[in-house]
Amino acid sequence: MKYIGAHVSAAGGVENAPIRAHEIGATAFALFTKNQRQWVAKPLTEKSIEQFKANCERYGYTAKQILPHDSYLINLGHPDVDKRQKSLDAFIDELQRCQQLGISLLNFHPGSHLREISEQQCLDYIAESINFALEQTQGVTAVIENTAGQGSNLGYQHEQLAYLIDKVEDKTRIGVCFDTCHAYAAGYDLKNDYDGVMHDFSDVVGFEYLKGMHLNDSKAKLGQKLDRHHSLGEGEIGWEVFKKIMRDPRIDEIPMTLETIDPQIWPQEIAQLKSYCQD
Repeated sequence: MKYIGAHVSAAGGVENAPIRAHEIGATAFALFTKNQRQWVAKPLTEKSIEQFKANCERYGYTAKQILPHDSYLINLGHPDVDKRQKSLDAFIDELQRCQQLGISLLNFHPGSHLREISEQQCLDYIAESINFALEQTQGVTAVIENTAGQGSNLGYQHEQLAYLIDKVEDKTRIGVCFDTCHAYAAGYDLKNDYDGVMHDFSDVVGFEYLKGMHLNDSKAKLGQKLDRHHSLGEGEIGWEVFKKIMRDPRIDEIPMTLETIDPQIWPQEIAQLKSYCQD
C-alpha cells in the first residue's frame, strides 16, 4: 500500500493539518508541530492534542501515515557544545510533541559541520545527540533525512546515513527518509540509473530502515548539491522516476509526501501518483 500526501500547513493549530491533508486527497501527510523557525514554542494544549487525534481518526490517518518535520534551526552536529546542546534540547522537545500527538515518526536533517570540524567528528556528535534524545523519550522513531550536500550539510551520502544508523544504540527507533530531490542533487542519478541507486541504498543503508519519502523534483542538476525543489515532472528528474517509485514493491507502508513548490497543484500531483499504482 502506498500512502501519498504532502507537507500541509498547521496554521491555527496542529489539529488543522489532518483536515487540510484530507482536502487535497492525501493518504499521508507531513507537518510542523511548532513554528519551524523559532527555538521555543508554547506547549501543545490538551484541546489541540485531542482534536488532532480525533481528526486523524475521522479521516483515517494512522501513525504510520504521518511524518512530521522538526525545526530547520536544529543542528545536532554543531561544533559548539552550547549550541549543540540548544539543538538537542529542541530536538527532544520535538520528539515529545510527537509522543503527545500519538505520532511514531520524526523527520530531521542530521546536521552541519560548518567547516569547523571534520565530517566524522560531526557525524559522531549527531549520533551522540540522537542516542541521548532517544533515551529521554519513548515510542518515536528518529528519521534521518538525506540531504543535497549543500554547504556543510552532512547526510548526502548513503554511507553517512549508514554510519549514523550504526552508531545509534536502539536500532528499533532509527530510520531514514529518502528525499528524491536531495538524492539527485547529491549525485544519485535516479533519472538514468534508478535501479542502481536503489540497489546501492539497499546494500549500504537497507530498505528496513526506510521510514518515509519526500517526493520532489529538482531544479538543480545532477550532483550540483543545491537544495532546490520543483513540481513533479517540471524539474531535472521527470515523471518516469516517480512512476517507478510508485511501482517499487520495496517502498510500501510508509508516508510519501510532497514538498513541491506549488501547493495549488498538490491534488493533481497526488492523483497522478495514485494513478501509477493502479495502472
